Amino acid sequence: MKPLPLCYKTLMGFDFGMKSIGIATGQLITQSASSLNAIPAKQGIPIWILLDRLIKEWQPEALIVGIPLALDNTELAVTAAAREFALTLTMRYRLPVYGIDEQLTTRSAKEELFADGGYKALKKANVDGLSAKIILETWFTRKPEQITIFKGSV
Repeated sequence: MKPLPLCYKTLMGFDFGMKSIGIATGQLITQSASSLNAIPAKQGIPIWILLDRLIKEWQPEALIVGIPLALDNTELAVTAAAREFALTLTMRYRLPVYGIDEQLTTRSAKEELFADGGYKALKKANVDGLSAKIILETWFTRKPEQITIFKGSV
C-alpha cells in the first residue's frame, strides 16, 4: 500500500453515531486537532445543512471517519452504518475519505473529560466532539495499512 498523502493541510474527523456525530478539525503539519460541536443525526443520517456549513467554513482537504469495531476487531451493528456515512461523504463533498478503527475513543474521551471537570463535563456533545478529536489525532499516527480509503462515485 502506498504511503498516505502528506499534502493535506486541514482535515475533519468524525465520531459517527446513530443520534449524534462528533466533529473535529485538525492540521496534519502540527498533528493537532480541536473538537467542534457535535451535530444531531437521525438513524445515522446527519442534518446535512449543519455539516455543509462546517465543511464550507473549515474547507477540509480530507475527511477521517472513525469505524466502530468490537475489541476482537469484529463488526458491530453500527459498523455498516458508519461505512455508509463515509461513502456518502465521498460522494457529497468529493473529498478523500479515510476510515480508522475507533476502538475505545469514547472511553478515552469520557476519562479525559471526567478528569478535567467531573460528571458535569460528561455531556454527550462534549464526549462526541472529544472522541472525534481523538480519532483525528490517532489518524495522524497510523500506518497506511491501518487505514481504509473510501471511494465513492466521485
